[in-house]
Amino acid sequence: MVNVSLKRVRAIFVKDYKEFSRNYAISIMLICPIVLALLIRGIDSSLPLASVAATFANVLNISFLLMTCFAQACLIAEEKERNTLRSLRMTPATTLDILIGKSALVFVMSAIVLAAAALIFGYKPGNIAVFVIVIILSLILYIALGTICGLFSKTLLEASLSILPVCLLFTAAPWGALLEDEYPVFRVLDYMPSSQLVHALRLDDTGFTMGDVWKPLLLIFIWTVGLTAAAVMGYQRQLKNE
Repeated sequence: MVNVSLKRVRAIFVKDYKEFSRNYAISIMLICPIVLALLIRGIDSSLPLASVAATFANVLNISFLLMTCFAQACLIAEEKERNTLRSLRMTPATTLDILIGKSALVFVMSAIVLAAAALIFGYKPGNIAVFVIVIILSLILYIALGTICGLFSKTLLEASLSILPVCLLFTAAPWGALLEDEYPVFRVLDYMPSSQLVHALRLDDTGFTMGDVWKPLLLIFIWTVGLTAAAVMGYQRQLKNE
């Protein structure tokens, strides 16, 4: 039976908000999506919708890593560096209370900033429902990825460095997938969540079938479930080790 206390989750959320607002090094990452949107918003309006959507999808992929994943990794690593994560474990809060509470702040801030970036960029999704589902799944996915990086880092510096290979792999995947015709080995990159995000956002509101919708949604969902499960198991492993 899932045991989640909203009161404890809210307490952890408020605690993280106070700490986050004092950490300017992490807080400044919130402006990355806004800066990217401002730099690229002058894209030629005569371009087809698919090209505009693909460009914005790449903006999102970079933002998820530099903002969502990075902020979550640093928040977790900071708790470990100060030994306050161990203190949280001594409270009545369950594993889900702590992980949801530690993730809620990054989720809310990321959602707000990405919505602002979409408005600044001028992106209008072809299908609102698909866009919202993909964004929610991606936020959970990259928060889980950031949690994993943070759990296996001892300091903020280690957490910052640990996401570099993750950034390289996830941001390069959509571009590498374009080479699959010449180099079939790159076909595996098309199954990365960042590549599927590009496919999902390129769907026109009139020119797609249900099969076109379900494939990217299903693959992103599988990645989200897998990484979330890995984050929970990683946290429980830390409990045993300490």
